[in-house]
Amino acid sequence: MAVSATQPKPPHAVADALAACPSAARSHVWAIRDLIYHTAGKTNGVGEIEETLKWGEPAYLTHRPKSGTTIRLGWTADGTRARLFVPCQTTLIETWRERYGDTLTLVGDREVSLPTDQPLPRAELQHCIAMALTYHSRKTAP
Repeated sequence: MAVSATQPKPPHAVADALAACPSAARSHVWAIRDLIYHTAGKTNGVGEIEETLKWGEPAYLTHRPKSGTTIRLGWTADGTRARLFVPCQTTLIETWRERYGDTLTLVGDREVSLPTDQPLPRAELQHCIAMALTYHSRKTAP
């Protein structure tokens, strides 16, 4: 899949991980990656995004400033679900459950599970991503 001009080419290790994604989930995973970069570029206080691997999966961290928490992407082995993870120590899933419990499938205290046979709920995901990318700056704001 081509990378848009507004987002960097993934590092080699991340590109390999993305290539290993089952074909059924690949378009959703790439779309979520694109949404992370798009949201970061449009959200005040979010600076440079670092793309790396955590637990063998693509992960996105706010590098300068450290405004947010890590967002990690994953998928089910059969490709029927794309997954977005945040650290379980945050209150993000709890907040998202209150706001989007009727539209997003939230698993435990760290996962958004997205069926790959349905369109992505872009507006909800973009808001969730913005909240993750600003988690630390909002947590410490007066």
